[in-house]
Amino acid sequence: MYDKADHPELSLIVPTLNEAEGLKRLFAMLSAQRGTRFELVIADGGSTDGTAERARKLAAAAPFAVKVIETERGRGKQMNAGAAAASGGVLLFLHADCAFPDPLALRTALDAFTQAIAAGGSDRVAGHFRLRFDRIAPGLSLPYYFYEWKARLHRPGCTHGDQGLLLGRRFFAEAGPFDESFPILEDVGLAERVAALGQWLLLPAEIVTSARRFEREGLRERQTLNALLMNFASIGWDPFLAELPRLYQSQDRAGRLLLGPVLRLIADLLRPLPRRERRRLWRETGRYVRANAWQIPFFLDVRRHFRQETPVGEGETPRLDLHDRIFDRLTDNGAGHRATALLVWIWFRLSLLREPLTPPAARNPEEYGS
Repeated sequence: MYDKADHPELSLIVPTLNEAEGLKRLFAMLSAQRGTRFELVIADGGSTDGTAERARKLAAAAPFAVKVIETERGRGKQMNAGAAAASGGVLLFLHADCAFPDPLALRTALDAFTQAIAAGGSDRVAGHFRLRFDRIAPGLSLPYYFYEWKARLHRPGCTHGDQGLLLGRRFFAEAGPFDESFPILEDVGLAERVAALGQWLLLPAEIVTSARRFEREGLRERQTLNALLMNFASIGWDPFLAELPRLYQSQDRAGRLLLGPVLRLIADLLRPLPRRERRRLWRETGRYVRANAWQIPFFLDVRRHFRQETPVGEGETPRLDLHDRIFDRLTDNGAGHRATALLVWIWFRLSLLREPLTPPAARNPEEYGS
């Protein structure tokens, strides 16, 4: 084990908000890591449950250096502040509820990262781990299998903060910082800039992340909201991103997610816009959704591997390959964008009618949080 006073080769940056209950597990998991000299930077965004105080107490007994800073709330702001306070030459941004089953996860990540830089002759490299969900529900799940596989791809929109983001300080200064404009999607812009300036590297080890938000809010509802967020961020419709936080619950209070109020918010924001602007937004939405149509053949490939019990990420994807060679080229035009926009508009109007605005009275109100 390295001395705490040693200069760290790696700085782990963890933004927290009301995570006091899970900090002991985080510190225990990191204490099990071997072969790496690292520090932990806790960037707390104004927790009300004593997260910062709890972190300072745990730091006294930790076998690694710990810094606890208190910042403005907002994951982007917290991670930028954590990066500024970090001492290491390599930064690893993590979520507080993540875990590494392999005690050499950090060591193998750094080795793979260093080798990729040496092989490419450039430090414009960023790594992410192989995602696995920690679920409460027993048994295998096709949707989670699909999202775990998707997280191993390097296509636009596939790399997010729950996979851990590893990059050198100099490249972070070039590709970063994290967007602080909104309290969500702070990782999307960074992931896109990394892809544009350099390359993504899939690291050897697995990272396990809690599926608590998906299981509590509903996987369909959460992923639909995520798709809406990604779309509006991509087309630059900031009014929705600015208004959503009033409907967006902090993870420690998250209950069953209702899509009705979210869809109603979109409709209310669209209504006063000039007709030309509304049409432009739908047209840009069609362009974005068509570009993500690859997920349909990819899902069909993944479903086949799920039934064959293939390990995540190890099988071939012939339907996806066919899509990329033929369908994508045939539909990447004005007609394809307009047709997709029409289909999305129809889905939106039908969903406005179908999705409830309030929790069904027959269900336990506690299921939805207070």
